[in-house]
Amino acid sequence: MAQRNLKRARVGVSGDGEGAGPAVAARSRRHLRLPNYETVALMLQGGGALGAYQAGVFQGLYEAGIEPNWIAGISIGALNTAIIAGNPPERRVERLLQFWETICQPAFGPPLPAPVEHALFNSSEAVRKAFTAAQAMSAIVEGQKGFFVPRFPPPLPTVSGPPQLASYYDTTPLKATLESLCDFDRINSGEIRVSVGAVNCGTGNFAYFDNTHTTLRPEHFIASGALPPGFAAVEIDGQFYWDGGLMSNTPLYEVLQTTPRRDTLAFQVDLWSAIGPVPDNITDVQGRMKDIQYSSRTRLVTDMLQRSQRFRHVLREVLDRVPEEQRDDPWCKLAQDLSCSKRYNVIHLIYRHKEYEGHYKDFQFGLSTMREHWRSGLEDIVRSLEQPDWLDMPQNDAGFVTHDIHRDSR
Repeated sequence: MAQRNLKRARVGVSGDGEGAGPAVAARSRRHLRLPNYETVALMLQGGGALGAYQAGVFQGLYEAGIEPNWIAGISIGALNTAIIAGNPPERRVERLLQFWETICQPAFGPPLPAPVEHALFNSSEAVRKAFTAAQAMSAIVEGQKGFFVPRFPPPLPTVSGPPQLASYYDTTPLKATLESLCDFDRINSGEIRVSVGAVNCGTGNFAYFDNTHTTLRPEHFIASGALPPGFAAVEIDGQFYWDGGLMSNTPLYEVLQTTPRRDTLAFQVDLWSAIGPVPDNITDVQGRMKDIQYSSRTRLVTDMLQRSQRFRHVLREVLDRVPEEQRDDPWCKLAQDLSCSKRYNVIHLIYRHKEYEGHYKDFQFGLSTMREHWRSGLEDIVRSLEQPDWLDMPQNDAGFVTHDIHRDSR
């Protein structure tokens, strides 16, 4: 049984507006004892600038002594995956922070002085909304440092050229950023299983690049986040790939359906909530559309997987009651293949929309907003790990349980 009294963590990213950038707070690690799960998976959804929430979740896991042995990501989740898997455990939070501090600066002009940004972000609601909207506009106009820059001259709609140039922005800076922050030999060492999802532009099929059968390079992670028409398709071994979020924005199904099946504790970190207010203006309509589109129906998929596992689990229990002399019956052999006694525990961490955020929240790369997202992820995982029995092996007839601190605390 997991330790029940994990103390509430302090926020791990600070930003006091005194000129210093955000810093990882010095904190002691209180290790939780996990049951004997064969797989501890961290699954990271796509969502652009919202991805700092995932960094906060990871910090909370690290401080609790929970080290995933499988990380799967899509889009910004794939980039966070590269940073985590590409560094030794003691440097992962530091490197995540370095990555986010980098890409949350303008590509060309100097960032605002920290005290000024702090003052604007923490001013009135109207000022904060105007300020964050201006930051989102800055991302559109000049791009983000170490991430993407506008193509010049911009592409003409009807002029053909190489697929690698058919986009409004160039992600060449991102390759250099990943190479500087990640050890790809470590990523491919098998220390952690790594999977990132993308869509084949030519076939329309979903593809998972996995270090158990592919030598992963920066291109695989960049392809997972190549959302058109902003970002161009990425060529890998003669094929072109776009952002995996075009088809499925979460790696949940890939991880939970893998075979051979294993007892699994899965942390599903989503950046878009399917549940939200009904919009009453055009601007909010655009934001709500993104929420619904990119949430990828996580709860629906989870419920489907839970029902499937319940059938397998019940079938396993029924087979155990079949006399040994009848086990050679063809139907029993088929049932044996379909049955499963493995258990799955899925803990959802879902980012909650803030009142000041507009439809541009996925490309609003402000340092203050990044800290806020990071803080939210850290707080949500700490609260989740404080819940009694949430990390225990499922004991129900399905062998499958789900938890969500926002749902379960209502």
